Amino acid sequence: MDKPSTEAGSGFPATSDQNRAENRKMRRVATASFMGTMIEGYDFVIYGTAAALVFPHIFFPALGESAGTIASLATFGAAFVARPLGSIVFGHLGDRLGRKNTLVATLLLMGIGTFLMGILPSAAQIGVAAPVILVILRIVQGISVGGEWAGATLFVSEHAPKEKRGLWGIAPQLGATVPNILGSATFLLTSALMSQDEFVSYGWRIPFLASGLLVIVGLYLRLKVEETPVFKKEHDRGSSRVPFVEAFKKQPGAILRGAGAILMVFSFAYFSSTYLISYASHTLKLSSTTILVIGILSGAAYSLGVPVSAILSDRIGRKKVIGGANIIAAVWALAIFAILDLGTVTAFAVTACVTFFIAGLAYGPIGAFLPEQFHTRYRYTATGFAYNLAGVVGGGLGPVIAAGLTQSIGGFAFGVYVSVLCLIAAACTFSLRETSNTELDWTEEAVLKKHKVVSGH
Repeated sequence: MDKPSTEAGSGFPATSDQNRAENRKMRRVATASFMGTMIEGYDFVIYGTAAALVFPHIFFPALGESAGTIASLATFGAAFVARPLGSIVFGHLGDRLGRKNTLVATLLLMGIGTFLMGILPSAAQIGVAAPVILVILRIVQGISVGGEWAGATLFVSEHAPKEKRGLWGIAPQLGATVPNILGSATFLLTSALMSQDEFVSYGWRIPFLASGLLVIVGLYLRLKVEETPVFKKEHDRGSSRVPFVEAFKKQPGAILRGAGAILMVFSFAYFSSTYLISYASHTLKLSSTTILVIGILSGAAYSLGVPVSAILSDRIGRKKVIGGANIIAAVWALAIFAILDLGTVTAFAVTACVTFFIAGLAYGPIGAFLPEQFHTRYRYTATGFAYNLAGVVGGGLGPVIAAGLTQSIGGFAFGVYVSVLCLIAAACTFSLRETSNTELDWTEEAVLKKHKVVSGH
């Protein structure tokens, strides 16, 4: 039988009615996944921007500038501690009840938490209760995001044809990178329309409140798409009773190494979106406008790296792309602070853009690579836990360690720390099996055989 033809240069199946219908379905699925991760990512990014620019003054004024900044960035990290819990809770629901309904729940939870942040009184108004409530809401955000990414990537990967899984997997990955542009642009527009005092007083709240409109759009799109065919088949065979336990019983090594493979992405992305913003504001004394413009440019660099690497991973394999990006990152990490120490706007812009672009190169194929490692029975749980475990080490601790190391020892010490994480990520990536062009509809017998091969038994 002849292979279905493709549109020139697009890489997508074309010509037949069946292929056109399949592409329409995949576009709906991809759009729903993109919007969901974009909204959740937007809520997460605006918190990081606010934590660097205004939260030290709003919620930690008694600590002073330096200590207030560290405390503010520590609240940013609180969500990462909660993310593995979210991956377990929503992973359990997603593996037992389905991907679609679980993703609706994660989006609602994030929307509520972010909106409440937007109306939270300052420390000057309600005292110590303000930062306490802020941390609680941040944990709510973390639990939500802990269940969101895995579900969104599975929703696309379990719908997509195996030979184009990396390509379609761009959607949720871009949904997680575009917020770096959108968040900075929102703060830039808000601050441009009011004075600095007005922005610190109430203007920073507008991006948080505006997220409610995005949540409504995201919910509409997610309710319009169908459950994944891969999950439906597995559900008919019988769902796992306790997915988390089964995942760690059958593929513990793959979960831990999967987490290790993503360490660089989290380290680079959240170092850039939190610590670098704080560094530019307090050390380089750059204006908020300059910082936010550079934030838009670096977010664009992040988003550019994603499709380049994701499409390439369908052609040459996931491991080569992700592992190669991790090795490049290990070298770049050692140069970051030497460039920053030049103290110029250009140096800051180059550092932010290159760092984000390298993160995007590794991040693009991850949406296909991680789900492909695990069996359908516990894929949501295992994928989410691995991803969010990496978030705790790479993203949650990174900004706090950066602030501490750079103040006590110097920037190069933190560069060495990040470089080591990148090398660990590369080693973990190459230790996992190549997964491009593989089926996701595994049977129990097949996954046991694959597990023996992976574990060396």
